[in-house]
Amino acid sequence: MLEFMLGLPGLPARPRRVRPLSRYEYAHMVEFGWFANQQIELLRGTLVDMNSHRWPHAAAIEFLTEQLILQPVGRYSVRPQMPFFADDWSEPAPDLAVAEKDPMLRDHPSELLLVIEVADESLAIDRGPKLTIYAEAGVPEYWILDLAHRTVEVYTQPVNSRYANVQVLRDGDVLRPTLLPDVAIRVADIPRYTGTR
Repeated sequence: MLEFMLGLPGLPARPRRVRPLSRYEYAHMVEFGWFANQQIELLRGTLVDMNSHRWPHAAAIEFLTEQLILQPVGRYSVRPQMPFFADDWSEPAPDLAVAEKDPMLRDHPSELLLVIEVADESLAIDRGPKLTIYAEAGVPEYWILDLAHRTVEVYTQPVNSRYANVQVLRDGDVLRPTLLPDVAIRVADIPRYTGTR
């Protein structure tokens, strides 16, 4: 497809400017069914395929969703793999996000309390463009669950395009989201790889 856009198939592609897609254009395309049955998200004006979810990835999302729903007793909106309006050029779908409950909200939220990405093959994207997008959007806390290394990277205090505070938690540590005081999740309890992959 990209080969067709940049030049004729089989011929060298001529260098051309690739125009980013805005969130509003993306929303219209989704509305007209352009991406039916495709798992994609918009990052910096570019459509990016989302990785398929193998068991450890899915199990971690399921476990964290249960913890974030049950511990605060329904006071927040827990959003597994739902769009977040980060800015005019980015609409990521984090593995898990927590927002204030707002019965008047009529669209995807543009403010979140916590974002969690479960990283397997997506670690470079989660530490790169997604981290920048979440920091610039002012997401106060961002977790990356690194399945392969059995760690959780906790990013807090967004400043411009980065986070000023970074901690790496391991088995034996407890996750305590800054803005969700009722929540405490033991890192060791999160389902992850238990042997060789």
